[in-house]
Amino acid sequence: MGDVFLRRLSRWQSDQYREQLADLHVAAYGGTPGEPSHSRSHFQERLADDSSRPGFDLVIAENRGPVGCAYGYPLARDSDRWQGFDGPVPADLEELTAAGRVFLVAELMVLPRHRRQGTGGRLHDRLLSGSGAGLAAMVLSPADAHGDGAHAARLSWGWTTAGKLTLGDGAVREVFTRPLRR
Repeated sequence: MGDVFLRRLSRWQSDQYREQLADLHVAAYGGTPGEPSHSRSHFQERLADDSSRPGFDLVIAENRGPVGCAYGYPLARDSDRWQGFDGPVPADLEELTAAGRVFLVAELMVLPRHRRQGTGGRLHDRLLSGSGAGLAAMVLSPADAHGDGAHAARLSWGWTTAGKLTLGDGAVREVFTRPLRR
């Protein structure tokens, strides 16, 4: 398969890569690249929204084209992200969000043939190393949280379960956090 190289993309570059990243998303999560689907269009909309956020950061893994991607952004100090949390929001999560020191990992995906080779871990580490935050957070559907070795990988990277979050549409998400060293 060859070497996989990582590099950061600017907002402008991520916009230029939007179609390739959407194909990567479909290939990483199932489906046929290039075919219109709700998943593909939903990803493109989410990427467009997320890339406009202050502090947006994206790291891509390449080997003759994209094989993985991770991106995220700092949560705004006045973020209502934790509205719908089941029970009290953990103090560190609430306090660091209010201080503008929580970095949300919005996406981390790797093509199936490049999994279990360290690509996801390298993407994860590179993305978080540039965040400057005190805490990282992920909000995942139960299927994404526990599927295909994802849970074991998160545990090995230092993530812990912070709780559950019910979104406005009734969907339940799991929240994971990880302290970051400064």
